[in-house]
Amino acid sequence: MSELMETLFDILLDTAIDGVKMLPFLFGAYLLIEYMEHRAKNLHRALGGPFGAVGGALLGLVPQCGFSAAAANLYARGLITTGTLLAVFISTSDEAIPVLLANPGSLGLMGQLLLTKALLAVAVGLIADLFFRRNRQGEKSAVQATREGEHHHHHGCGSCDAYRGRHPLLRAAAVHTLQIFAFVVGIMLALNLAIALIGTDNLSRLLLQNSLWQPVLAAFIGAIPNCASSVLLTELYLSGSLTFGSVVAGLTTGAGLGLVVLFKQNHNKRQNVLIFATLLAIGIGVGIVLQLLGF
Repeated sequence: MSELMETLFDILLDTAIDGVKMLPFLFGAYLLIEYMEHRAKNLHRALGGPFGAVGGALLGLVPQCGFSAAAANLYARGLITTGTLLAVFISTSDEAIPVLLANPGSLGLMGQLLLTKALLAVAVGLIADLFFRRNRQGEKSAVQATREGEHHHHHGCGSCDAYRGRHPLLRAAAVHTLQIFAFVVGIMLALNLAIALIGTDNLSRLLLQNSLWQPVLAAFIGAIPNCASSVLLTELYLSGSLTFGSVVAGLTTGAGLGLVVLFKQNHNKRQNVLIFATLLAIGIGVGIVLQLLGF
C-alpha cells in the first residue's frame, strides 16, 4: 500500500513540476495569440474572392477559437465557398499550437505540422472549389456575419469571445492560459497514471501504435468538438505515443466548434454531412499516407 502511495505521489509531483515549467511559456503563447487576434480582427476579408481558400488556410493557422465558427456562419449565409470552409477547418488546430509553444523543444515539430496543414488546406480548398460552387447570397456583409458568429457561438472552453473587447489583453491571456493549463495538466496526469498502471506496452496496444489504424482512431478523436481532444492528441504526440501522421489526421478533423456551428446554421443537412465526411476522409487518408512514408 505504501509503495502504491509513493508511486502516486511521484506521479503527482512529476506532473505538477512539468506543468509549472510550461506555465510561463503557455502564458507567453496566449499573450501573443491575443495580440494577433486583436490586430487581425478584420482579416476575414481574405476569405472572399476566387482564392479564398488560401486566405482561409492562413487564417485557420492562427490558434484562435473564432475563425472556424465564423467561417461556418459565413458559409451558411452563402458568403464563402465550400473550398474556403474546408481550408479553414483543415488548417485549424484548436489548442494544439499553444501546447506546442509551451514546450520549447517542439518548435521544429510545430513548424512541420503548420506547414503540412497549410499546404493540405490550400490544396483541398482549391480543388474543392472546382467541384463545388456556391453563389453569394443575402445583403449582409462578411463583417456583419462574422460579428454575429462571434456573438452567438463561443468556444467550447468558454475563453475567447467572452473576453475580447471587454478586458485587457493580459487578463484575456491569463484566463485562457489557466483554462487550457487545467486541461493540459489533467491530461498529463491521466497519461502518467495510465503508463504507471497499464504499462507502456499495453498503452501502445490500446493506441494501435505501429498500426495503420492509428490515424483512423486519431481522426475520430480529433472530430470531437472540444478543446480537450486537441490537447490530448498533442500530448500523446509529444510523449511518443502517436505518430506524426496520426496527429496530422486528428488535427485535420479537429475544426473546433466549426462543425457544430455548421450543422446548426446551415439547413442543408446533406451538404453538412458531405463536408464532415470529406474532412474525415482527408484526415484519415493523409494520416495513413504519412504513416506509410515513415512520418
